[in-house]
Amino acid sequence: MNLNSKLWGGRFTQSTDKIAEQFSASVHYDSRLYRHDIMASIAHAKMLAKTGIITGEEAKQIENGLNKIKSEIEEGRFVFKTELEDIHMNIEARLTELIGPAGAKLHTARSRNDQVATDIRMYLRDETKEIIRLITGLQTAFVQKSQQYENAVMPGFTHLQHAQPVPVSHHLLAYVTMLERDKSRFSDSLKRVNVMPLGSCALAGTPFPIDMDYTAKELNFDTVSINSIDAVSDRDFVAEFMAHCALLGAHISRLAEELVLWVSPEFRFAVLPDKYCTGSSIMPQKKNPDMAELCRGKTGRLYGNLMSILTTLKGLPLSYNRDLQEDKEPLFDSIDTVKGILLVCKGMISSIEFNTNRLAQLAGSDYILATDIADYLARKNVPFRTAHEITGKIVAYCIENKKEFHELDMNQWALFSDKFDENIKNCLNVYTSIKNKKSKGCASFSEVKNQIKYWIGKLNSSADDKNI
Repeated sequence: MNLNSKLWGGRFTQSTDKIAEQFSASVHYDSRLYRHDIMASIAHAKMLAKTGIITGEEAKQIENGLNKIKSEIEEGRFVFKTELEDIHMNIEARLTELIGPAGAKLHTARSRNDQVATDIRMYLRDETKEIIRLITGLQTAFVQKSQQYENAVMPGFTHLQHAQPVPVSHHLLAYVTMLERDKSRFSDSLKRVNVMPLGSCALAGTPFPIDMDYTAKELNFDTVSINSIDAVSDRDFVAEFMAHCALLGAHISRLAEELVLWVSPEFRFAVLPDKYCTGSSIMPQKKNPDMAELCRGKTGRLYGNLMSILTTLKGLPLSYNRDLQEDKEPLFDSIDTVKGILLVCKGMISSIEFNTNRLAQLAGSDYILATDIADYLARKNVPFRTAHEITGKIVAYCIENKKEFHELDMNQWALFSDKFDENIKNCLNVYTSIKNKKSKGCASFSEVKNQIKYWIGKLNSSADDKNI
């Protein structure tokens, strides 16, 4: 490209070094912003005409030209040029080529600094809403699976050791609650994303009599930026979004780890369908939970992307610096990664099958009802710490004598406390243990039923929310 055809080349006497040109170009990844860039440019042109900065006819030419460019891009006919650096200059150069001098007026009262900040905010606004919808989809899959296994039981864990019996549905609903916090964070961040910087120009604003409120309304922004320097240099909203992605990734990674464990021969808690597993190139018998493993592994990308943007922002002097070009690749990667893991997790949860017989067997093993025995004594006015100690001694006795709780006779129970009577046998049933729970949000079957009902209503409301 001739030096003088660079949109900023007026004061330069040397052409950009080809290696430097390729090094600094971003159009190979920021081209995905084309739709939002065109939307923002059309709104900007309408505002310029409204305020008399350009004519109505020029604004119409610009709008028609931009819509033609949009069609060219979507039909694969647009030629992106590395020497034009980014999506903004590629579109502007093509516009001027199509409609002449009117195209060259589009950049009046704006800079690429506020232009790209506007594009990213519009793009992120759309993608955040899509991620919220995908989270709702995964939550719905969990709730439906909870309904399917509402009366099934399993061992609950702490430290990966059998702790207390719980319904399978209660365990699954824990992820619904976790995901709701993720969804809330993404939703809350929209009010910080939806601030329009267009009109801040390079950093100091413009002497032209623009109407930023009009442009904001055209582009569905809630408000406009109040400081032009901050407007072009702010990427807090990008870092915040990527932090939310990283935390969502942590939750998905916990789920993925459990799926990997659950389908292993040692656990045999569940079976994933073949369509979410792969085989071995050398061991014909293998069925590997690769999709779960990839979800677990991709969390590392989300963490890395967050560290990337935080490091980029660290120590940048105000206002705009070219370093900020490095916000897009990790942002785009986080978006693509999160959407991918949410979709594949929804598929896995929708189709997983639990081995209810094995889960029920394990739910009553390893002295898992010990807390119920301690609670029994506490209800008979034995201080809980004393009850805990007594129950621990009963567990030690059973281990030494290779007995289960239900195999002890009343003489053996009496060795540990005179508070035991025949009613102790009623405490030695997994289903009774679960039914006896009373606290709000607990693992009782009745409370789990209430939780399912709650989530069905809440998720249906989320799906109907037109603001998402």
